[in-house]
Amino acid sequence: MPEKTQNTDILIIGGGTSGVCAAIQAARFEVQVTLAEPTPWLGGMLSAAGVCAIDGNHDLPSGLWGEFRDLIYEHYGGPQKVQTGWVSKTLFEPHIANQILKSMVAPYPNITVLHHHSFQQIIETGNVVQGAYLMDDDRNVMRIHAGITIDATEYGDVIAAAGCGYNLGRESRQQTGEAHALRKADNIVQDLTYVAILKDYRRNRSKHHQRPQGYDPELFRGCCQEWARPSDDRLVSAERMLEYGRLPNNKYMINWPNKGNDYNGNLLQKTARERELHLQEAKDHTKRFVYFMQNQLGFDQLDYANDEFPTEDRLALIPYIRESRRLKSVVQLTTNDIIDPYANPNRPIYRTGIGVGDYPIDHHHPESIKKTERYPSIPAFNVPYGVMIPQSVDGLISAEKNIGVTHIVNGCTRLQPVVMQIGQAAGAAAAMAVQEAKQPGRIAIRGLQKNLLNNGVRIMPISDMQPHSFGFESMQKMAVTGLLQGVGESTAWANRFYMYPGKPVTTGEFALHLKRLGKEEAATPLKKMDTDLSRALFLQTIGRIIAIPAKQPSEKEVLAYLRQQHLIPDSVVRSIVPEQIITRDTYAVLLDHVLHPFEKLAVDIKGGVQT
Repeated sequence: MPEKTQNTDILIIGGGTSGVCAAIQAARFEVQVTLAEPTPWLGGMLSAAGVCAIDGNHDLPSGLWGEFRDLIYEHYGGPQKVQTGWVSKTLFEPHIANQILKSMVAPYPNITVLHHHSFQQIIETGNVVQGAYLMDDDRNVMRIHAGITIDATEYGDVIAAAGCGYNLGRESRQQTGEAHALRKADNIVQDLTYVAILKDYRRNRSKHHQRPQGYDPELFRGCCQEWARPSDDRLVSAERMLEYGRLPNNKYMINWPNKGNDYNGNLLQKTARERELHLQEAKDHTKRFVYFMQNQLGFDQLDYANDEFPTEDRLALIPYIRESRRLKSVVQLTTNDIIDPYANPNRPIYRTGIGVGDYPIDHHHPESIKKTERYPSIPAFNVPYGVMIPQSVDGLISAEKNIGVTHIVNGCTRLQPVVMQIGQAAGAAAAMAVQEAKQPGRIAIRGLQKNLLNNGVRIMPISDMQPHSFGFESMQKMAVTGLLQGVGESTAWANRFYMYPGKPVTTGEFALHLKRLGKEEAATPLKKMDTDLSRALFLQTIGRIIAIPAKQPSEKEVLAYLRQQHLIPDSVVRSIVPEQIITRDTYAVLLDHVLHPFEKLAVDIKGGVQT
């Protein structure tokens, strides 16, 4: 049968967690988007893989992640209805996630969704990706030409096929400069999991569960207190283990890391047949664990939910892949960048942030490996744009878990909310590249960040301000200029990053910022002072900078002029009039509206200020 040929502006390969967000955000630019997905569902790990307990970003509901969570709340009746587990604060049924994500895509007629279509081969001229060949379940081939292609696959198959370099496994300290990396690299990746969703059938319980082949309860020795080894300590009870993944409507997500149903296997460079064999073993391992829970731990009222996955064995449609091939990108995000984003002034990649996370570095590995691994505590962090751009291939953007991070950093960027933001940024960047006829690595970073801000995405992980806070967006902008810097804090499962909006700004800070903005003459008098910046001094200085027609304009005259020239809105004027000392939130708003440092201090893809 002859192949079909289609043209599209943007081809997204993979309709998973990042792919669906990329499609929605790109469609908001009114470009044509084709979204290819091997399964009948959308959402990947959020839905088809059954990882329906959100880890991280509960206090940072950024962009489409926040929109998705609001729809989850609406469906179930509010936040309390989905706080059913004891780690995650948002849990839901996988099929509901699929329904919601499809409803989010539906309003965009410029998105064409191709279910049951798998990636086969890249279309490439020289080092420029121009689309891909897809194959449907009936083995019909489709050739799709695209202006920009996004790799949103679970394994990073597209970046590999396109000839992009990629990293695999655990790097050495010499390779990454990370103190917590290994002395010698290896090819070990995080465990995958085939998730099961169990349902409480107490009223119609099955008296017999089929024993899986290869079952041995000793496989799970050490999973809980009731099945512990002599050396075990700090184990939770069996009931607590089950409650970890408790979902609404008396269901349970079985995704237990400690001697549970994690499966160790590096599938990334395997053939399709080899992957199939490994994944069957991963499925069988989960079936053994479920049988163990039913028969050894006494949860015989639980069985596979019959109203979730449309699969014969009722397991998830796809495995939960925690670690992919990782792109050799223009910028590689390391733990050094996260622990202190300001430490290396020659590497200010935080300035290019396109999304945020607050989860700790969390890895799933075989028990023997876990004992040798020590990961650093981290603050909340942002993800720089350069991790999505290949070093030597054009026409391609990386999304999902295949972005350019180190193995260690993958432990905190792999979580659902972060991946959703990565996808959203990929969609925006691809659409900008198409509309501006540029390669993704050459679009304006500030233009991308502004679009994301306008769509509710946080570009810095500010913990002490919320979208309704006065000056929130301006503080986000000021934070990525580096004029105002924050302080990170590691707080276990919800790390923080503080900008202290109520703290006074000093005259020295103001002078330094004016100098960076090319206002040296205005900065000179301030250098001799060492006080908190007063409203009067700030406004008088601004008045001189913008040449208000008065020798020494008063505060009221400056404010009136700024309002008259539409430099600041009335709401801002009303907010600052009562203050005597300029605080950081007010300062951020005034600088943003009057001197525009976000735009003037434009940056390249590595965070360097463009001249």
